[in-house]
Amino acid sequence: MNEAPKLLLAHHLKTLKLPTVLREYDKVAQQCAAEGLDHVQFLARLVELELIDRERRMIERRIKAAKFPAVKSLDSFDFKAIPSLNKMQVLELARCEWIERRENVIALGPSGTGKTHVALGLGLAACQKGLAVGFTTAAALVHELMEARDERRLLRLQKQLVSHKLLIIDELGFVPLSKTGAELLFELISQRYERGATLITSNLPFDEWTETFGSERLTGALLDRLTHHVSILEMNGDSYRLGQSRARKARVAADAQP
Repeated sequence: MNEAPKLLLAHHLKTLKLPTVLREYDKVAQQCAAEGLDHVQFLARLVELELIDRERRMIERRIKAAKFPAVKSLDSFDFKAIPSLNKMQVLELARCEWIERRENVIALGPSGTGKTHVALGLGLAACQKGLAVGFTTAAALVHELMEARDERRLLRLQKQLVSHKLLIIDELGFVPLSKTGAELLFELISQRYERGATLITSNLPFDEWTETFGSERLTGALLDRLTHHVSILEMNGDSYRLGQSRARKARVAADAQP
């Protein structure tokens, strides 16, 4: 093949947004020729590579858009460290059917028990299933909502947050909310009610959420919406982070021994 057809083919493939086909067609053609495969088998192999690569790029874009503080999978979570956590329940949630049903998940437990890790793992699973995910802390979310209200762009931000198939709100209860902040968070959760799935992690049991929201009436209305269709993950136990740190130090010490 001389250069003119190659240049024209490259132009067409770029126009069609087929970068993997452009990158791989020559190598795959040589492989298929060596294996005695016909043109249909050549095209099938090439298109399959494009589809695999396209799915990988889409997952990467969804993960980036989710704004995870770190990418963690459930495969790396040590379920034995938190015996109160139902492993089968978490693995069932990783199938993401609850997200399609617009249900909620609430992970409760003391600080350091791995709630954020599990939330990130479920968020990653949702991205891999092709779902739009957003991650934020409760404090950052309330700050963003109040700032948007002051700048008269609250409706646009609310619309964006409601559009997520899954919204993860981490660390609810670490700091009490102002009256305005609590009302804005309640409004967002009400807007998402039966329109999108929400995952919340909190270090406080439900009967102490009033300390965060400052109003029994508001807390009751919020819990009514969140717990209508909900799976609750009980994550009580010793600090997961501390256990992981000790395990790493033990491995380093063992490796250092002659």
